[in-house]
Amino acid sequence: MSAYQALYRKYRPQTFDDVVGQLAVTQTLKTQLITDKMSHAYLFTGSRGTGKTSCAKILSKAVNCLNPENGNPCNRCSACRSIDEGSCMDVLEIDAASNNGVDHVRDLRDDAVYTPSQVRKRVYIIDEVHMLSISAFNALLKIIEEPPEHLLFILATTELHKVPATILSRCQRFSFRRISQEDIAARLQYVAYQENIDMDESAARVLSRLADGGMRDGLSLLDQVASATTGELTADAVYACLGIAGQQRCGEMMGYIADHDTKGALQLFNSLYAEGKDLSALLDELACLTRDLMVIKTAPGTGIAMLSGVASDGEISSLKDRFSTGELVRMMGLLQETMSGFTRASSRRLDAELCIMNLCQPELSLDAESLNARLTRLEDRLKSGSFVAVAPVKAEKTPVPEDLDDERPPLPGDEDAPPSEDAPPEKKPASNSNAPAGFWTDLMSASRKELKPPASGFFVAAQNSPLRGALKGDTLELRCLNTFVADTVNRPQILEVVTIKASALLGRPVKVVVVDMSAKPANNPQMEKLLNFGRAHSDVIKIKE
Repeated sequence: MSAYQALYRKYRPQTFDDVVGQLAVTQTLKTQLITDKMSHAYLFTGSRGTGKTSCAKILSKAVNCLNPENGNPCNRCSACRSIDEGSCMDVLEIDAASNNGVDHVRDLRDDAVYTPSQVRKRVYIIDEVHMLSISAFNALLKIIEEPPEHLLFILATTELHKVPATILSRCQRFSFRRISQEDIAARLQYVAYQENIDMDESAARVLSRLADGGMRDGLSLLDQVASATTGELTADAVYACLGIAGQQRCGEMMGYIADHDTKGALQLFNSLYAEGKDLSALLDELACLTRDLMVIKTAPGTGIAMLSGVASDGEISSLKDRFSTGELVRMMGLLQETMSGFTRASSRRLDAELCIMNLCQPELSLDAESLNARLTRLEDRLKSGSFVAVAPVKAEKTPVPEDLDDERPPLPGDEDAPPSEDAPPEKKPASNSNAPAGFWTDLMSASRKELKPPASGFFVAAQNSPLRGALKGDTLELRCLNTFVADTVNRPQILEVVTIKASALLGRPVKVVVVDMSAKPANNPQMEKLLNFGRAHSDVIKIKE
């Protein structure tokens, strides 16, 4: 019984035509082979899993193949078979990470001068060449510049900036680009079909996104999830196997952040943590979604092709208008800072929870990015018309009678009471200053739907309600029975909702203020008399709507 072979090894390309997503590189190499215009040294650069080593092995077979087919090796002759089996002594693959000293390069240089014994060309494939030391690079310079005719060097690296310019100038450079998600998904579906793996299209899309442009990563992930799943391989099965929150949960978390619902976001995070989801993967998904939202807001038309695929187009469309660009920039910076600190953090859960709290509540931070996020959010709401700015209205002094023994004086709420003789002339309210019929009932109902407990419990149009309203011109007073009600209602997010609803019902901007009817003005005996009188006659004194 033969040993199991990993999928990325089993399905390694054997010809240039098998290489996925690198047509510019493979076509050039095939043309050089057909026209016999081969260089003596090649440098393959690019990110991991894009085909650098595979193309190097194919090229080593193609230059030695006895029966080449349109630039491709035949994979049937003795030369091709010996190279595939690793028994050809003239084709050597060297790992520069473990052979990076000058002595190793000197030995290589001394052996390279001998003519090949089995094939036509002696080929040296030096993988991760950037790991060589400076002295090793210097020892390699002369033989790369003027090698014997039978010698071919193929260098491969993922970090081009670490290769000296003296080496770069002596090689033909080929850049391997990241493979597109569509190409990776198509290759994964082909491999799944060959291996009798029942995989649907959604699972292939998720795996191709997680591969991040590397075919080897995609095949390794497919190998992992296929061995852990029985039955059909779906996107949910991929999420469960790899410990990823998934498209739906990630969009739900972003919705809580948009609503500044810290409680809901932390509850969702706690459930994901209890399910064993990877915290780094969760924050990475949020960062990808944040990046997609920034792209679609700044480039609405052309940005669709740049999306990472972490969320569906419908989710992107529903979320993009709920964030300002400043908020998204702040969120991206916070997520990246948290993820970079995971490597040295003693408690990842605590760091992730603090990150989510800061995402939901930008007011917790007073740095420039947080302030900019709050300002841009306000600007976007003003542009969209969902928030109406009102001009400040100067408060007018309510006349207080000198004596309360003979008759009941005008109380706050008695809008129709005549002003005292010493009071300054009262400014007449603007037209349509009186509230229309049913205004208070409609306002309470509309506000209650948008608010959460305990504040929503006070917005009821009942006779014994602890909250009453009085409309004076363009100012709506929310008159609270006690300090607790006043403190609960007097919050920016609550006043914002009431302001929007009241302005919409009246058809003009209004200003909303909170009045605590139980507060005692300091050093004001007349007001104290007034409040005592109101408490004693609370059954007959009612604040008008």
